[in-house]
Amino acid sequence: MTTLSPENSLSARWSASFILVKRKPPIDKTEWDAFFDENGLLAKSRDSICVNILERGLHPFVRTEAWKFLTGYYSWQSSQDERLTVDSTRRKNYEALCEMYEKIRPLLENLHRNFMETRNNIAYDIQKLYDKDHLGNVLIDKKRLEKILLLSYVCNTQAEYQQGFHEMVMLFQLMVEHDHETFWLFQFFLQKTEHSCVINIGVGKNLDMLNDLIDFLDPVFAEHLRGKGAGTVRSLFPWFCFCFQRAFKSFEDVWRLWEVLLTGKPCRNFQVLVAYSMLQMVREQVLQESMTRDDIILACNNLIDLDADVLISAACLIYAELIQRDAPQPLKDFFL
Repeated sequence: MTTLSPENSLSARWSASFILVKRKPPIDKTEWDAFFDENGLLAKSRDSICVNILERGLHPFVRTEAWKFLTGYYSWQSSQDERLTVDSTRRKNYEALCEMYEKIRPLLENLHRNFMETRNNIAYDIQKLYDKDHLGNVLIDKKRLEKILLLSYVCNTQAEYQQGFHEMVMLFQLMVEHDHETFWLFQFFLQKTEHSCVINIGVGKNLDMLNDLIDFLDPVFAEHLRGKGAGTVRSLFPWFCFCFQRAFKSFEDVWRLWEVLLTGKPCRNFQVLVAYSMLQMVREQVLQESMTRDDIILACNNLIDLDADVLISAACLIYAELIQRDAPQPLKDFFL
């Protein structure tokens, strides 16, 4: 057994309690406003707020403002006046990027084959999006969405466009009113989550750590996945690329998980514990039926309409177990 630090001991206790206690109502506007003083300065600890978000979630009326803090769009140390200045600066910077893009677009179209290919991929992906609610009301503006994705591709040298970004940015567009907010929140989300959903940056590391986690916590399942199920874990990359959004029953569930990832609670790289918890949902079926890789992937793809709170609870329980055991150093470094 490893000796737990006071911080990890506390994390273990509230992670376990989160499983056992029915979730309290989400943080509403009245409570959120009470976190700040008359000048808009934070009057409660950031850590305490993030723990509350993990355990309770955010009311939809609070989410837009709260996410600006969680992503780093706003500093937690800022005043209300400073945040107004920041928002104005973000808008002006976005407009400047749009002007720059319009100037260099002819050059990109004529000289950069990758740009034309990516633009076509973005246009194709966006056209496939279902943009209406159950009453037929239009939810998103596809032209605005396409512009934001193209600008993100041109400006973001770390994260090239990949399938799934269109669905992610759509959820940001649904959350906020202005294009500059959508653009910057998406950029900060990628940074805050350590590019864990970017296939050429974080996804491979996530899959490696998921393999290591299964080896450590569930050697019986790990042995099957190395044998008849060989290649299964590497094939789960869409979970990370889409940040699990296709597994949930509603946008609210997706936002609920994403805001937990943004808190950094109960640990870094919580997305891998989420993936492990999802694999555990099919474990018994896989072992009983001695499934091969293709059948396991099919079973995993059938994990839809999940409840975010149930999944978060399961992943918190895995975390509580992990920090009480003598985990290999790579796992400690990744999570703790």
